[in-house]
Amino acid sequence: MKRNMSNIDRIVRVVLAIIFAYLYFGGIVTGTFGIVLVVLGAVFLLTAIIAFCPLYAPFKFSTYKG
Repeated sequence: MKRNMSNIDRIVRVVLAIIFAYLYFGGIVTGTFGIVLVVLGAVFLLTAIIAFCPLYAPFKFSTYKG
């Protein structure tokens, strides 16, 4: 997998993952929507760690300039 995410993109995803986890585990958002947020946050965190977004690939989109 070729890197296609910039550091800013990765930081935004990690921050969103933290916010989603806080909303769910803090009891602010519950139910199905809360679970969707946790799953989305996990995907954001995973893609930020590996610096590759599979949704960018089919569109040949990249925020990485390197």
